[in-house]
Amino acid sequence: MDLRQLRYFIALLEYRSFVRAADAIGITQPAFSRSIQGLEQEFGCQLVDRANKDLRPTPEGQLVLQHALRLVQGASNLVHEINQMTKLDAGELRFGCGPAPAVALVPDAVASFVNRHPKVRTTFIVDSWEKLGRALGRDEIEFFIADIRHFEADPSFQTQPLTVKRGVFYCRPGHPLLTKESLSTNDMFSYPLAASQIPPGVRKVLANLSGRIDFSPSIEVENYLTLQRIVRQTDAIGIGTEEAYRKAIAQGELIHLRFRNLPHNLDGMFARCGIVSRTGFRLSSAARAMIETLIEVDQAGAAQTGIKVAAGQGEIHH
Repeated sequence: MDLRQLRYFIALLEYRSFVRAADAIGITQPAFSRSIQGLEQEFGCQLVDRANKDLRPTPEGQLVLQHALRLVQGASNLVHEINQMTKLDAGELRFGCGPAPAVALVPDAVASFVNRHPKVRTTFIVDSWEKLGRALGRDEIEFFIADIRHFEADPSFQTQPLTVKRGVFYCRPGHPLLTKESLSTNDMFSYPLAASQIPPGVRKVLANLSGRIDFSPSIEVENYLTLQRIVRQTDAIGIGTEEAYRKAIAQGELIHLRFRNLPHNLDGMFARCGIVSRTGFRLSSAARAMIETLIEVDQAGAAQTGIKVAAGQGEIHH
């Protein structure tokens, strides 16, 4: 038994096909099949039910899979940490971010990081805070940038706040609401709402304002540019961070909607963006350097727009 066989077994259960798994690995199907058979001979039992078209693992196969995932990831972590313990001229960095930071903060920070460390292979995924948390727990990423309120109370995670991001409602030019002199939240709920996954605090505020038990947007996608495109072609009202849509609003491509009875000073209407990592997990040199760059870019952006966070209070000032 070796790590190569375990990787092949993991691929087989991911693709549920000898042909597709072999193709994904980059070897011939006969060679792939011989490797799986060799693993079964090593354990002295069948690991997959070949009579099942989905190639489901047997109980023994499920146990092997659990250990294989830990062993393969552990080996990867070992290589990763050794390669990046002291140098930033090699290796790979993997992290994640929510859709709001992916618009400006993360691309600007990555550009700065790549200019400083061009030999580090940098990969980041964009997803909801919920899925990023699971990816971090599976060691698929070293850290991520998202709303930290969901992780602050969990001792498994370590959080580092960035500047608070103000939430805004926006629509297309020519939207029917723009003909009204004053807008209430009743007007807002007369149209579809488009947003990424809404934090519980904001969802609770919107549920209370709409008179519902809970609130979910009519259109939900974890990509701000996609949301913007949808809003520009429909009467949907978008929800996002002011930072992400500032340029489009300034250029008149989107219109900032202001509702007179919306609790603007409510903490739940702000995104407490920050960096989330695992407690007790040693970050690579590349990850530490990327986090330093993110903080630099975030603070520079806040200074440029005249926003600052009051220490320990989560207040925002213009």
